[in-house]
Amino acid sequence: MIALWDTTGIDVVKALAAERRSAGGLTSGLALTLIAVVDEKHVREAEAAATIAAQQHPCRLLIIVRRDVLNPNSRLDAEIVVGGRLGPCEAIVMRMHGRLALHAESVAMPLLAPDVPVVTWWHCEPPEGIAYDPLGVVADRRISDAYQSADPTVAVRQRADDYAPGDTDLAWTRLTPWRTLVAGAFEATSAPAASIVIGAPTGDPSATLLAGWLKARLGVTPTLTPASELASVAVTLANGDTLALERHGTTALLRRTGYPDRTLPLMARPLGEELAEELRRIDADQPYAAALEAATGTRGLSERSPTRVHIWHDPALSEPEEEPV
Repeated sequence: MIALWDTTGIDVVKALAAERRSAGGLTSGLALTLIAVVDEKHVREAEAAATIAAQQHPCRLLIIVRRDVLNPNSRLDAEIVVGGRLGPCEAIVMRMHGRLALHAESVAMPLLAPDVPVVTWWHCEPPEGIAYDPLGVVADRRISDAYQSADPTVAVRQRADDYAPGDTDLAWTRLTPWRTLVAGAFEATSAPAASIVIGAPTGDPSATLLAGWLKARLGVTPTLTPASELASVAVTLANGDTLALERHGTTALLRRTGYPDRTLPLMARPLGEELAEELRRIDADQPYAAALEAATGTRGLSERSPTRVHIWHDPALSEPEEEPV
């Protein structure tokens, strides 16, 4: 590990090159560059998640921590780890103080691994518009998390308004076990769905996207009933049969008309496994776009341009005052 205090981007590049030479074969075969934009309190959590993801996707990990962006005095502190506690990845944790934090790309761009895709992951509240953040514009794939927002319901709407092919959200990724079980439950029937009821907390972003996915796939708008967690999906078919999935801890009970009940695994996955799932693909996630369209009523998401153009946004600038009437 190398720690650099009050340093420069050039010194970070040189220190990384020196550490890579020392590590030798540990640094070969990088699959991508993962840029993680993280709050200070979540740095260790992000490192732990990236360590799990790197077991499947060896990567160069750039963790960006922005501090006090309104402070005119800028400073860069960096920590470089190649191999070691973070497994098969090269990690640079960069704490950017002051106005430098608004230009994080000036430090991050020279550190991108050559000839591999770039993924940006916000393990914090993402910007209202991803084009405001050049770290999002430079990425081939962009991962947000509606659960990190102060109002997850508003966050889902923002992700639809701001969507470009290549975007995804971990609130969607957490639905993979549910979507797998629901799809499997329909294998034994050909009857169309007539009504759907989802038991979930009010405003739960995963439940909102699950409802959107079911609406997009089955053509039926689900009804949401309050529950303490995403707890159940019940479907009534056009022929009168029913099928239902009910969560019980780490398992789900599947009930279907004419079939014996079955107990199926439904375990919550660690953050690193969710992240690893999203790193498996760099192209646009069409099922997510369809679910987001159906959940929010926004149309044409998949037809939007995948290329983003940076929009300069300075939080130090006050909003223009309205002219008096």
